Amino acid sequence: MNGYCPKFYMNKAPSAYQTIDHGPNPFVINIAQATKRNKAFRTTIWTGDFMQLTLMCIPVGGEIGLEIHHHVDQFIHIEKGLGIVKMGACKNDLCFQRDVCDGYAFVIPACTWHNLINTGEIPLKLYSIYAPPQHPKGTVHLTKAEAEADEHSY
Repeated sequence: MNGYCPKFYMNKAPSAYQTIDHGPNPFVINIAQATKRNKAFRTTIWTGDFMQLTLMCIPVGGEIGLEIHHHVDQFIHIEKGLGIVKMGACKNDLCFQRDVCDGYAFVIPACTWHNLINTGEIPLKLYSIYAPPQHPKGTVHLTKAEAEADEHSY
């Protein structure tokens, strides 16, 4: 490796990485396992200068909530559960709608209104990549209400 030995992080206990943001250091994780074990609405596990990785757990009947990111592209991968993703250029016209389930991924371009609703009978487990980062480094929101309250503070 030409004398370069970066500091890598790979946790032994799966629960440990769910509350620590390891960015911007090199990081290795079993993303499927981490996503399925996450019980918080949002857990930021890696934040760098140009992207961010979060885990999410949307309860039965819950949703991310209608939102827009003006300067952020977003990638979402559904690890477990069923949902419907809705997107559109206008808040009142979410003309793009697709059912999603285990293994599905979708991209939300910047300046696109969107929502993801859990339509299944189990919590919807997903990971999301934001480019650039959307949340402060180390963000953990146990519930959607906590996330909404925190977003008003920053």
